[in-house]
Amino acid sequence: MKYMLLMHTNKQGWEEMPAAWSQEDLGVMVRYMKDLDRDLAESGELVEERGLAGPDQMKTLQARDDGEPIVTDGPFSETKEVLAGYWVVDVASEERVLEIALHISRTPGPGGRPLNQQVEIHPEGVAPA
Repeated sequence: MKYMLLMHTNKQGWEEMPAAWSQEDLGVMVRYMKDLDRDLAESGELVEERGLAGPDQMKTLQARDDGEPIVTDGPFSETKEVLAGYWVVDVASEERVLEIALHISRTPGPGGRPLNQQVEIHPEGVAPA
């Protein structure tokens, strides 16, 4: 079954990360993610993955009643969490997708401490006939 895993992060932390994290800590985090992606690809479970640009590069669009768009820079101002990346996996069981989500949640942060990030797990829907 296919699942989409959405990794969220704290907006303020995202914006502060380049200055607050050491180059070593950033390298550890990137290697952890690349190792996960490699392992999922080798097992045949990885369908797609992407890390996303930060909130400063986001746009938000909402249609007005007249059909014209309202486009704003970044996420809504009250937003505290932002989508940092996603994976689409094709796994044999819900148990397996939960294992993968736990691995993502425990991505190492400064000093190697797990970030314990929120990961949303969305199963593939079935289109109505």
